[in-house]
Amino acid sequence: IPFGFHCGDLSLFKIPISCKWVYRVKYNSDGSIQRYKARLVIRGDHQVEGFDYNETFVPVALMTTIRCFLAVAVAKGWALHQMDVNNAFLHGDLEEEVFLKMPPGFSCSDPHKVCRLRKSLYGLRQAPRQWFAKLSTNLCEYGFIRSYANYSLFIYRKNSVFMGLLVYVDDIILASNDPQASAAFKVYLHACFSIKDLGPLKYFLGIEVARGPEGMFLCQRKYALEIIDECGLLGAKPVEFPIEENHKLALAMGRLLKDATKYRRLVGRLIYLTITRPELTYVVHILSQFMQAPKEEHMEAARRVLRYLKGSAGEGIFLRSNN
Repeated sequence: IPFGFHCGDLSLFKIPISCKWVYRVKYNSDGSIQRYKARLVIRGDHQVEGFDYNETFVPVALMTTIRCFLAVAVAKGWALHQMDVNNAFLHGDLEEEVFLKMPPGFSCSDPHKVCRLRKSLYGLRQAPRQWFAKLSTNLCEYGFIRSYANYSLFIYRKNSVFMGLLVYVDDIILASNDPQASAAFKVYLHACFSIKDLGPLKYFLGIEVARGPEGMFLCQRKYALEIIDECGLLGAKPVEFPIEENHKLALAMGRLLKDATKYRRLVGRLIYLTITRPELTYVVHILSQFMQAPKEEHMEAARRVLRYLKGSAGEGIFLRSNN
């Protein structure tokens, strides 16, 4: 068997997994190009459960937890900082035995040679879990305590010093009442993982953050404009209300959409937009009821929501400070 390996005393072969290069452009919050990225990604879809991986799930911060975390930090007057871990998934330690074919562009005299992975790679099914396990271990060693209400929330208390840490994959928000303590913690975290200190919180998971003396304003203007542009409605006439009064969408008799995936994708993106646009909750709830078999009237109602957003893309929610 080409590329087959006998694993110790076991009578089975480990088949190496192929990989590919993935190129991506990262953008700033204003839409300008930040940098170009090239990443070697393993074909995780070729992994076999029970041989190449076991558990894959990893906890992530819920949006309700993020809003609550930010609201408490603003009310208490804590400083909020954002950090990004460079190549986060590469830090995870693999427990399973995984072999990788030689990367494209790498020449080797022996075509049967392969790589055994000691650390995880992007694309591995267990990579997010292994990264979070490594991060949480280092946080607990520093003195953080994991919250049982949300495993992505870590709390540090020592005398009068308080720090709260919220993790969403490789994006980290740090709230602290002591600048020196937070600076010392950043030095420790950078020594462990090589982090990028992004300074005060401004842009997180597509949410734009603006903080002032009276509180914090959250909006998804860039995200809303991307949805409108994707549907070709930048030049459409705005409307004052996201849904018609006395609508009869449940009784729609129009034709079924030929491609329902466009409707489902649009409604899914609108669901994420309700994080900072609570007035859309009702209309998105109605539109979500027709995901299985959307009709032309349902698509037109969803496009009406975009016309409403065109006239109010910069709106959001305000978290008031107690100071």
